[in-house]
Amino acid sequence: MGQVLIRSLDDEVIAAYRAAAVANDRSLEAELREALKRAKPIGAGDRRALAMQVRNLLPANLSGEDGTDIIRRYRDMNGDSESDHS
Repeated sequence: MGQVLIRSLDDEVIAAYRAAAVANDRSLEAELREALKRAKPIGAGDRRALAMQVRNLLPANLSGEDGTDIIRRYRDMNGDSESDHS
C-alpha cells in the first residue's frame, strides 16, 4: 500500500476530521483513509453503470420528460407565476 503526506491543511479541516474520528470511534488516520475511499473518483464505465442503476430505480412513467415541462405544468396547476416570486 502506498503512503501520502498532505501538507498545509487548514486547522478547521483537521479538527472536523478529528471530531468525526471520535464520533466514529476510530483514529484520525482511519477516518481520513475512509473519507478518501468514499471520495475516490470513479471512471467513465463505473459512472455509466451507476447512472443505469439510478435510472432503473425511477418509476417507468419518468421516461425522459423534459423537467421544464414538468415545472410549467406544476406552476399552471398551482397558479404560480414568475411575477409572484419577485
